[in-house]
Amino acid sequence: MKIFDFSIIKLTICLVIGIITAHISNITLSCIFIIASFLILLVFLLFLFARNQFNKTIWYGLAVFTTMSVIGILIYNLHDQKNFKGHYLKNENIRIEQTNFMTIKVKELLKPNSYNTKYIVEIIKINSEYLTGKLLLNVKHDSLQNPYEIDDILLTKVKFTNINPPLNPNQFDYQHYLEKKYIYHQIHTNNQSIYTISSSKNSIFGWAGALRDHINKKLLSHNLKPDVLAIINALILGQRQGLSKEIYSDYVNAGAIHILAVSGLHVGLILLILNKLFSPISYLKHGRILKVFIILILLWGFAVIAGLSASVTRAVTMFSIVAIAMHLKRPTNIYNTLAVSMFILLLFKPLFLFDIGFQLSYLAVISIVTIHPLLYKLWRPKWKTTTHLWQIFTVSIAAQFGVVPISLYYFHQFPGLFLISNMILLPFLGLILGLGILIIVLAVFNALPAQIAHTYESIISTMNLIISWISKQETFLFKDISFNIYHVFATYIILIIILKFFYKRNYQNMKLLLMSVMILQVALIIQKFETNNREFLIFNKSRYSILGHKINSTLHVSHTMDSSKLNTETIIKNYRIQNFIKTLELEELESVYTFNDKTLLIIDSLGIYNVMYFRPNYILLKDSPKLNLTRLIDSIKPQLIIADGSNYKSYVQRWKSTCETKKIPFHYTYEKGAYIYQY
Repeated sequence: MKIFDFSIIKLTICLVIGIITAHISNITLSCIFIIASFLILLVFLLFLFARNQFNKTIWYGLAVFTTMSVIGILIYNLHDQKNFKGHYLKNENIRIEQTNFMTIKVKELLKPNSYNTKYIVEIIKINSEYLTGKLLLNVKHDSLQNPYEIDDILLTKVKFTNINPPLNPNQFDYQHYLEKKYIYHQIHTNNQSIYTISSSKNSIFGWAGALRDHINKKLLSHNLKPDVLAIINALILGQRQGLSKEIYSDYVNAGAIHILAVSGLHVGLILLILNKLFSPISYLKHGRILKVFIILILLWGFAVIAGLSASVTRAVTMFSIVAIAMHLKRPTNIYNTLAVSMFILLLFKPLFLFDIGFQLSYLAVISIVTIHPLLYKLWRPKWKTTTHLWQIFTVSIAAQFGVVPISLYYFHQFPGLFLISNMILLPFLGLILGLGILIIVLAVFNALPAQIAHTYESIISTMNLIISWISKQETFLFKDISFNIYHVFATYIILIIILKFFYKRNYQNMKLLLMSVMILQVALIIQKFETNNREFLIFNKSRYSILGHKINSTLHVSHTMDSSKLNTETIIKNYRIQNFIKTLELEELESVYTFNDKTLLIIDSLGIYNVMYFRPNYILLKDSPKLNLTRLIDSIKPQLIIADGSNYKSYVQRWKSTCETKKIPFHYTYEKGAYIYQY
């Protein structure tokens, strides 16, 4: 079976190409709207002209696929809130740098950090104007105040604050992450500066949030352990904010984090439970229609309660199509079903394409349905139990083929014991999930027996203990693996060609296999070429100074930190992984550095410097030295003055003013990020 024989698959690929094109380019909405209108008209005319023979011509197909790609670009731009006429960034009366009265509505609760409770809010009104847009709201922790809830309408007086990009190379870019949610600014305030206008629930998300809160209150009345309650919220309600760092890390390191991410595995099990539960309805008149209608309502109700994340929405969309096909008693092609679900989701949520969960879930399912049949044929067990375990084994292996390359790219680690985790937990996941749903239902109706609640608590605690033990086997956890985007594409190309060769062993596919190996070699050569360079870096680290000198695949690090702490410092770790550093040399900080005929002079807290025999190009100020910067500039005339994160901010502001007066460039790493000189 050739999957590209299905038109919906080709159309979905074109839609994806269009979304990616829009993401990496800057095509205006008006321009793409004109192009899309012209192409849609062209396709309609071609259809009328060749409707009796368009299956025989390539031009109609090319026109349709080109149009679908352009529609992908159009959909991307139509969903970009900055293109909305009423968006706050489009309003000339709103001054970002000034304090504004804002009426906002809570849309989503985020995981809090050490200082703030975080929310995604929607703008209703700024000052006296009704506007649109989304913001990140940071509210200082207050033990006397309960967190705000979804649909709460708040009034506050605050300034917009920029969401800072990462201050060091290869760090997680939170600014870019929020931009993909159409969030471009944040606001900081406290509970005393917020007035709650309304707490009524007027959206389906508000009611879902209230239901989750109600469920948690009922479960809390049974004195469940916090970790157990957090697992129930993640496993069934799709909310992972309550997971502790230790629990989350254990599941990641054990290769079992997919168990806590509500996805196709969970939704498939729920569909089986619902199909069995409502099977008697099929015997009624029009019972099959009623049955599928009830199942769809419950599936999407579950998706809303679980927060409509990318993986949940994908899974529910796909299994909704499966449920309809089961009702129609028509055989379903899984590739077609996947393509339809992806097509529908990207039409309504084009930025789902760049969501890691969305990518992992689709790659896992595609890999399972493609590779699992090949692996399963290798052995035919006689016993039912053995067959079940063999199926779990082959499904786990097949899924890993699909997700490992992209997982290495995003997370740079591979849990070697993922098979053990899956073999132990997956046979019981249906029971755990079903029992969890039952407990939630009984708790809501105040009918949950204490014995059942504590039995389930014991089951979850045992699962956590098993996962914790597996995660502690660090010998089998492969960390800090360097893997770039070229490796990802080359690996997937090889994987696709190998599968093609196994399905059809011929000379043509053998040539393709050899070509794919050459593509991998080209990717390795490109990586080697890109990393064989030199750069001098001054990293930003609060209270410390860290300098790096990269020479090809060796990184020399000079620092003022404890060396034992530096080995685990994420600043260096991230840089080392992303830049394929093989050798790390730790050195003490010197007062003078030379690179590419440039000289850097470091002045520390003593404020002592001697430039009798040389003239430095750059000056680095560290540890808040007390010195007359004007005199230093007049005597040395440096090209650039740099201040790192070890300095007092009051000193830095004074130095910055002096440099502006003397017209000398000034680089403060806390504001502009790490200083990087490439040569």
